[in-house]
Amino acid sequence: MEKDVIIIGGGPAGLTAAIYCSRAMLSTLVLEEQSVGGQMVFTTDVENYPGFPEGIMGPELGSLMEKQAKRFGTEISYESIKNIDTTNKKVVTDRNEYICKVLILATGASPMKLGLEKENELTGKGISYCATCDGAFFRGQDVAVVGGGNTAIEEAIFLTNFAKTVYIIHRRDKFRAEKYLQEKALRNEKIKPIWNKIVTKLHGDEFLTGITIRDVLTTEEQVLDISGLFIFVGYKPRTDLLKGIVEVDENGYILANEFRQTSVNWIFAAGDCVKKPYKQIATAVGDGCTAAISSIAYLEMAQK
Repeated sequence: MEKDVIIIGGGPAGLTAAIYCSRAMLSTLVLEEQSVGGQMVFTTDVENYPGFPEGIMGPELGSLMEKQAKRFGTEISYESIKNIDTTNKKVVTDRNEYICKVLILATGASPMKLGLEKENELTGKGISYCATCDGAFFRGQDVAVVGGGNTAIEEAIFLTNFAKTVYIIHRRDKFRAEKYLQEKALRNEKIKPIWNKIVTKLHGDEFLTGITIRDVLTTEEQVLDISGLFIFVGYKPRTDLLKGIVEVDENGYILANEFRQTSVNWIFAAGDCVKKPYKQIATAVGDGCTAAISSIAYLEMAQK
């Protein structure tokens, strides 16, 4: 099958790129492995995206972007990428082989883990990386959030809708989140910040029963009895498949210029998989717009 543009990833960057490419009358295919919306699907209240003065739920925003892309003719298919053949401009998935003129990488990023023993075994059994998905399972229980950035604080606030107590464990003595979110969290009686601590051990066999936390200043340790641990300590770009195909930095982020063009002239990149200082829905949308316009210009030049 041949397409003008193939976009790998259906988050805000990929969907925005799809809207622009489809409106330019290019045959556009979005390949998504999991669910359309990217990290928006795991986000609760989105209060800083323009156009929604009362805020909007992340999954709803993702759904609206999907509908808009489809309105202009974007095709969305759920397939896993197996290989990218740069010589023949071919994308191979678990179901099909596609030929394209332009490829836009919008693969996003995945939550990072703490790297502790039992973490994998207890994931889904008390450990989670998505409060929106799993918060309701912890009604009336004591839970903890690890992290101090926007996502951690937003998800801690969301968890107060269900949990009895929400501890926020942070390795520093103040959060990194926006001041508005910090103040909102600290005003909530259910939220208990635990400063200068890290999680060093997970307790429980079939289900999480507690954690050991260590003071980074004194090295003193204590056990915290909780039934849920929500981890938000950053993200890892989903670019393992792309190494050797386009240039990436030491952390795996794709290197792209201001036009979002990669080291391969017909491949562009957008969103959280790209090396850049800020990662927000709004910046991902901007990336998607830039990558799409650059792709359209590239195709127009190629036809001359």
